[in-house]
Amino acid sequence: MYKIHKDFKPHKPVTAAELVKIMNQKIIDTTLIREPVIIKSAALLVCGEEYFLRVRGEKGEEGIAPCSSNAALFYPVLQKKVLPYLVGKDARDLEKILHLAFVSDLNYKIQGLCWWCCVSWAESAVLDMLARTANVPVTDLLGGRKRDFIELYVASGNRQTTPQEEVEILQQRVNELGVTAIKFKIGGRMSNNADSINGRSEGLLHLARKHFGNQMIIHADGNGSYDTQKAIEMGKIIEDINGYFYEEPCPFDDLWDLKKTADALEVPLAFGEQETSLRRFAWIIENSAAAVLQPDLQYTGGFIQCIKAARMAAAANMVVTPHVSGGYAAYNMLLFCAVIDNPGHYHEYKNFKGAQDHCEGGLTVKNGSIRIPDGIGLGLDLGFVNHAESKVLFELNS
Repeated sequence: MYKIHKDFKPHKPVTAAELVKIMNQKIIDTTLIREPVIIKSAALLVCGEEYFLRVRGEKGEEGIAPCSSNAALFYPVLQKKVLPYLVGKDARDLEKILHLAFVSDLNYKIQGLCWWCCVSWAESAVLDMLARTANVPVTDLLGGRKRDFIELYVASGNRQTTPQEEVEILQQRVNELGVTAIKFKIGGRMSNNADSINGRSEGLLHLARKHFGNQMIIHADGNGSYDTQKAIEMGKIIEDINGYFYEEPCPFDDLWDLKKTADALEVPLAFGEQETSLRRFAWIIENSAAAVLQPDLQYTGGFIQCIKAARMAAAANMVVTPHVSGGYAAYNMLLFCAVIDNPGHYHEYKNFKGAQDHCEGGLTVKNGSIRIPDGIGLGLDLGFVNHAESKVLFELNS
């Protein structure tokens, strides 16, 4: 008989009006910055294969934030639609400026991952500049640090491995990091019920429990593989092996199948990695269509948007386990988990490529846990991007 883990609480009813009120709350605390910080310039730089956004103020202030590789595709939106609203403005008004950018020039019509990733990069760079101006960690501007460590799980993105191959891969990662939680892929990814290899998903679920034993925390990720009927069928197997949570069983834009699946299962559903709309997050929360919310620090638009999603989730007793995009920008997930009230118990280890070499104190995993950095600004020393070998893709000046 399935027994839900003690990490999850019963859903607390919350109204749409209450969620809208949370959506409208201000997030950034700028009281530590008494004088205006006028943004003089913004530049996108390429250093090797990595992209960085640099903003500078009129008095020499500077903030630098990593972007993902998507910057190679999305940068015209950043250059023409987002940054023009920031250059020449007081960085302390960041929230107002980003809202203005969204509703101006019909920019809301291009919203989606392209828009919100660009917003997230601009937001991170400006927050880094503001926090450095105040000589505090970014977390001080985002509600304050509430924890110093988080526990991790290791995940596999494989779908073409056999069950035996997959548990061997996961076992190696468990041994390396000392984690007590794993996640693997099931289904064929947005595949309308087709498995990646016939019988792989069912076999992997059963073998993983047998191989790792009853104490291992097991997450299963469907990546939108199933309709309601098949999602429920797979969910029952996850319950049979006492899975921890069941991620994105239905296509990311099908909230109705998600709700039907959630109602039919006891295992907590996790959802939201592709979500860009706070109102759609509110729908999931109000309708108890998932037990775990998964905003992405890039896809959902950055700290401001994701903290609002987390606060809405907290009002309904839901936890937040953010989806983690790869690369440098995955680092922001750590800072996000430091400031919200309701992080999930386990968070995905993404190697934090690049960031670990430029973070004070490093990003070492010990016994399955990682220390959340507390350096000034974002806590990353990215001054190397100002060296001559960096290519300036574009620069805007006031």
